[in-house]
Amino acid sequence: MPTSPARALKGDRTIARAAGKRSVNPRWAFLRGFLKHPVMVGSIIPSSRILIEKMLGPVDWHATRVFVEYGPGVGTFTRPILEKMGPDAKLVTIDTNPEFTAFLKESIDDDRLVAVTGSAADVEKILADRGLGQADYVLSGLPFSTLPPGVGDQIAEATSKVIRPGGAFLVYQFSPKVLDFIKPWFERIDRGFEWINVPPATLFWGWREPKQG
Repeated sequence: MPTSPARALKGDRTIARAAGKRSVNPRWAFLRGFLKHPVMVGSIIPSSRILIEKMLGPVDWHATRVFVEYGPGVGTFTRPILEKMGPDAKLVTIDTNPEFTAFLKESIDDDRLVAVTGSAADVEKILADRGLGQADYVLSGLPFSTLPPGVGDQIAEATSKVIRPGGAFLVYQFSPKVLDFIKPWFERIDRGFEWINVPPATLFWGWREPKQG
């Protein structure tokens, strides 16, 4: 049976769009984003796969319905998160750089991804506006120690309010100073370190403990 013109046109557009996605080099996009916004991007090199697996290790994926990622960049963590999430879960990425947001939308074809340009300090409103309520987990690679004065405190407080009891704030940093920002807001903080990354990273898991009684 001959292909209809409409279907053929749609197929051509799909192929063209897929080809366009493949043509974008994520490492170049990451480097360009770092050069434009060095204060908001923690490293000039994306995180290693070993760091990613270690950071995401404690996540209960079966119980995860809403996952939030701050500063996703070109999706170094975003893609592994989507690979692990269930089919009915949502991943909300929040980045102040519109170029990174556009890159994720163009390069990742997944209805579970909600890519937002905005501030992590507004995470409560961002989730509420989309009817998503609380988050199970929030991941951040934002360089807290170099953020403008007061912003790190705002993000830590807002994050603690948006995570459900039993959930956690997952933070990977190249400076342990982030502990000063998150310690006042989380009942338990586990700590780790990963040498196999450039640069080596300190890992934190800030847990919202369920209320007793």
